[in-house]
Amino acid sequence: MGNKTYKMNIAGLDRELVLCPISAELQIGAFVIFGDPELTTAAAKELIARAPEHDYIITAEAKGIPLAHEMARLMGNKKYFIARKKPKLYMREVFEVDVHSITTEGEQKLYLDRADADLMRGKRILIVDEGDARKRDDLIYLNPLPLFTSDGTPIEGTY
Repeated sequence: MGNKTYKMNIAGLDRELVLCPISAELQIGAFVIFGDPELTTAAAKELIARAPEHDYIITAEAKGIPLAHEMARLMGNKKYFIARKKPKLYMREVFEVDVHSITTEGEQKLYLDRADADLMRGKRILIVDEGDARKRDDLIYLNPLPLFTSDGTPIEGTY
């Protein structure tokens, strides 16, 4: 028996999201943008149209990178930043923050280079990331992604 899927229209494109368990009782639909340039471009265009004025984009490594890159490209090759999962050799005076991801078990750390932080200081920053946005009015998203029971039934009120 294969994994159950959830059909969703994202930025005008139909996709089948594989349901993945995040606990014994709960599953999420895997929104995978890697390897799907058609979806990446369509989502980037839609998000740009909805985004407020900003100077730079930042995303966390790694799932948001294709989307942030395409958004920056479509806006005239704007510079964007990546908060890394591990410090890189080129990074200096690294900032570190603890985060909790909905798709990764346990706490994680993200790292940012001082030079990047200095460029962002005082600027309007657009954060591109996954997360639970449906109950917040300060976040922009294309579609709510429902949560599912262990048998694949959408949970009422999460979509």
